[in-house]
Amino acid sequence: MNEPTVEVHLAPRQLHENLRADARLGLTATPKWLPPKWFYDAKGSELFEEITRLPEYYPTRTERELLRASASHIAEATSAQILVELGSGSSEKTRVLLGALTEHGTLERYVPQDVSEAALASAVRQVAAEFPALTVHGIVSDFTDTLHNLPRGGRRMIAFLGGTLGNLVQEERAEFLASVAEVLEEGEQLLLGVGLVTDPAVVVPAYDDAAGVTARFNLNVLSVLNDQLGANFDLDRFRHVALWDEVSEWIEMRVEAVEPMTVQVPALGLEVEFAAGEQMRTEISAKFRVEGICKELAAAGFGSDRVWTDPLDRFALILADRAG
Repeated sequence: MNEPTVEVHLAPRQLHENLRADARLGLTATPKWLPPKWFYDAKGSELFEEITRLPEYYPTRTERELLRASASHIAEATSAQILVELGSGSSEKTRVLLGALTEHGTLERYVPQDVSEAALASAVRQVAAEFPALTVHGIVSDFTDTLHNLPRGGRRMIAFLGGTLGNLVQEERAEFLASVAEVLEEGEQLLLGVGLVTDPAVVVPAYDDAAGVTARFNLNVLSVLNDQLGANFDLDRFRHVALWDEVSEWIEMRVEAVEPMTVQVPALGLEVEFAAGEQMRTEISAKFRVEGICKELAAAGFGSDRVWTDPLDRFALILADRAG
């Protein structure tokens, strides 16, 4: 077995400084907001894995089934020698793709990227044990800052799965997709997994489950601020909110103050006032229409899109070639 390696481009100190900057910006904004990447401390990651197993949360299992149905076709279409995965997490779903590419006989390297060094170290060990012929090289970074560190020396495919693109607003998506296109050579590919616009009666419960797991996941971001910045958020004085925005066609997750309060954030020297009923946005999860996301990919420099969707048209996998 090739010994897996992990390359760190985001040390704990820099991660902490990024949190400080984001928290200061978001807590002093009107309306208040926090980026969703701060959900994923150890507890948050555990809660998200629990979410993916809930009956209401269809995206993970739908994408997994799509990968199972399309992985051999993707392997044939790409003959990728290097698979780079942005925001890899546990790499659980990706193993379907790794298996198909390995069976196809072309894959030599798997390069997962994640913001959590602990999660990434665990994932690369498991993948290396399951696929001993592969070179597995993890990169700890923020995916928006990692593209210039991507390896060369073989035919590459970048995978960006899980619907994570939907966490970005349109301007951020355009910048990100153009950056991906810029680092790929002509004929290399991006494999994108995106949620599709569907019935809000299906979408909303996926982000507001009956067991309350998503509520605990959402409120845990306040615990992150307590642990990392010395804040004194009382989680019992906030509630979880998930709303469907028909105009933007996205889900918004928010935390809502149930009573007026002042929160101290000593590490930032801030006193943050919350009115009763005031909401702070913690995540957007945009859902797409196939025609629309293909137009966004074309505008960023991609072409020759191949699209796989599930029978209920709730999720799509899109294989986009870097145009010449």
